Amino acid sequence: MTIEELRKIGETERAAQKKYQHHVHVCIAAGCLSSASDHVCDALKKEVAESGMQSEVLVKGVGCMGLCSAGPLVSVETDGKMYANVTPEVAPEIIRNLDTGADGLQECPTNVPFFERQKKIVLENSGRIDPERIEDYIASDGYSALVNAIAEMTPRDVIDEIIRSGLRGRGGAGYPTGLKWSTIAKTGEQEKYVICNADEGDPGAFMDRAVLESDPHRVLEGMAIAAFAVGAQKGFIYVRAEYPLAVKHLKTAIKQAERLGLLGNNICGSRFSFHVDIRLGAGAFVCGEETALIASIEGKRGTPRPRPPYPAEEGLWGCPTLINNVETFANVAPILRNGADWFAAIGTEKSKGTKVFALAGRVNNTGLIEVPMGITLREIIHEIGGGIPDGKRYKAVQTGGPSGGCIPEQHLDSPVDYESLKRIGSIMGSGGMIVMDETSCMVDVAKYFMEFCMSESCGKCVPCRAGTAQMHGILEKITSGEATAADLALLEELCDLVMNTSLCGLGQSAPNPVLTTLRYFRDEYQSHIRGGTGIHVCVACGITPQVPEEVAK
Repeated sequence: MTIEELRKIGETERAAQKKYQHHVHVCIAAGCLSSASDHVCDALKKEVAESGMQSEVLVKGVGCMGLCSAGPLVSVETDGKMYANVTPEVAPEIIRNLDTGADGLQECPTNVPFFERQKKIVLENSGRIDPERIEDYIASDGYSALVNAIAEMTPRDVIDEIIRSGLRGRGGAGYPTGLKWSTIAKTGEQEKYVICNADEGDPGAFMDRAVLESDPHRVLEGMAIAAFAVGAQKGFIYVRAEYPLAVKHLKTAIKQAERLGLLGNNICGSRFSFHVDIRLGAGAFVCGEETALIASIEGKRGTPRPRPPYPAEEGLWGCPTLINNVETFANVAPILRNGADWFAAIGTEKSKGTKVFALAGRVNNTGLIEVPMGITLREIIHEIGGGIPDGKRYKAVQTGGPSGGCIPEQHLDSPVDYESLKRIGSIMGSGGMIVMDETSCMVDVAKYFMEFCMSESCGKCVPCRAGTAQMHGILEKITSGEATAADLALLEELCDLVMNTSLCGLGQSAPNPVLTTLRYFRDEYQSHIRGGTGIHVCVACGITPQVPEEVAK
């Protein structure tokens, strides 16, 4: 495959699509699919056939359009209209009224902050291309970065471009991507591996799933570029088995790329070969930790091991191994296509580019968003998210999943970047963002995440195995109104112990939700301990206020 041949495929596909007067896109990602968007797509295609409009209207199943709370979503690209909550029964009206607009359907305006305030790099193709057709991806400049890199650049050139872009790992820690690639490239000519970590386990997170369902070739292209840069010939995508649609689209994408010579042996007629396999995870949260993930791919029990040695030096089957997550790989091709300076100009001084978030919880517009680094929490929640429903007040937002913290109203104007979130006690994480309103009990929130960490602990180290269980037990006592001040002191002591002595990131970060809720909502803990008296009465936990005798009379 040469750049000319790739360009020809893209031109042919664009010309074929240009013949249609109307382009109707239906979201067939998991969120809308759960509301029967596949039947909506079938109903639209049936109406096109029955109306004899096959040469005028193209109905295409596409990936996530973002506003998951309003699905199934259908967009008419030619006039920019988007329809929400479409059912198979009313879908034909869209086709019958393409020129005038379907007045009887719920229209979803696209000139609102939810869409206009986003900056899409990772999600630029989501909602636009058919994830099961490689030609559609190529028509959007897909694989051009890979072909150009192999034909025009050296592996060192590629790494230097990623370093200059300032891209940091989007899996949570924010480690500089180019530095990690450079470390592996320096290990010499030996067996090396590239792994895409798609073991997305944070409650409320669905970013990686949506990217794999909507634009799988983008991730494969990023992996292939990374393999070229570091000298690897074999790659694995470790994806949760609970993501059947993502797995299906990945399998299709791998076969298509191999068929066109964009994966496999001697890519683009060069000496570079790269093969990709899929490994299904059984849903263990701890396998998101890179050494546990490696053990799982090797067929062993998914438990972490002490580091060093790091996977970059001794990873899969003892060989140097590059591990990045889905979103990190999805940023690679755009950086090479548009240049490092283009990417570095987006975001903040130390946090470059954009970040994809799964916006969920008590917010009007739930769904998938991509925003430039440095945007404030207030802008995300009250502008893009549309604020809190039912006239309630904002209380906190949990970022970073079980490893993150709860951020109160006083920090709503904090910028969203790695350093700023760390300063206020939370982390970026992989991109989960759960909003809570005034009805939420913060002690109960801490208990929920601690229960999750306790259940997901692999049990290999005592601090995590026993410590999370003890912490959960204390939180249980507090929410039931049976705890004392001594229990609260013990909880804080355990937080410090578990954080500083656990083997891997699961245990080390498990206390974060407790620590931030203690930091910002200590009055709620104290109120629970007093049995519901004081300034906070927790209806959520079923604590009955203690009414003084003189007041009762």
